[in-house]
Amino acid sequence: MQTLILQKLFFLQQIAPLFGYLASLALIIALLVNNNLKFRWFNTAGNIFFIVYAIIINAYPVLVTNLILIGINIIYLIKVYRKIEMFDLLEFKGEEKLVSKFLGFYQEDIQAYFPDFKAAAMKDNLNFVIMRNLDIANIFSAFISAEGDAHVVINYTVPQYRDYKVGRFIFEKERDRLMARGIKRIVYSQAINKQHEKFLKVMGFLKSNNGPGYTFTKTL
Repeated sequence: MQTLILQKLFFLQQIAPLFGYLASLALIIALLVNNNLKFRWFNTAGNIFFIVYAIIINAYPVLVTNLILIGINIIYLIKVYRKIEMFDLLEFKGEEKLVSKFLGFYQEDIQAYFPDFKAAAMKDNLNFVIMRNLDIANIFSAFISAEGDAHVVINYTVPQYRDYKVGRFIFEKERDRLMARGIKRIVYSQAINKQHEKFLKVMGFLKSNNGPGYTFTKTL
C-alpha cells in the first residue's frame, strides 16, 4: 500500500511541470484574445492549472495567489453573464458618413471575414447597425430576393462584441422584424474565415454544397 502511494506521488511529481506549462500557455493566450470575456476564461483556466501545479509541488504562495485570482475571475464572469445589456437595431441607407467611417476604421478586419465586400454592394439592400449599450457593435447588409432569401453582403461584428449575443439578437430577438420585411431565409456564400464559419454553425446555419463552394442557410 505504501509502495503504491509512493509511486503515485512520484508520478505526480513527474507530471507537475506539465501543469505549469499549461498554466503559462493559458495565460499567454489570454493576452492574445480580442475580448474581455475570452480573456477571463483563459485566465481562469490558467489559475486552475497553477492551483494543481502548486498542490503537487507544495508551492503554497502560488496556490494562495491563484485561489485569489480565480475567485476574482469567477466574480467577473458571473457579473458579465448576469449583466442586462441594451440592444437596438437601426436601419440606414448606406451613404451616411458615420457608416463610411465605421467601414473605414475596421476595413482590414472586415476583409478577413468578407474579402469581396464593397460598400457599393449595400445599395438598395436591407441595411442596419446593431447598437449595444449605444456602441455600434455590428453592421449588416443583405439583398432580399423575390423568393424571400436574404443574401448577406456583410454581417460584421467588432472584435470586443464577438460573444454571440449580437448574432442571437439579430436572428432570434429580431426574427419577426426580418420576417416582416419578407425574409424567409438568411443565406451566406462560402465562409472563408474559420471563426466566421464557427459563428454560423452556432447560430444554427446549415452548410450545403453549392457547385464550387458552399452556402450556409438559416430558415426563420
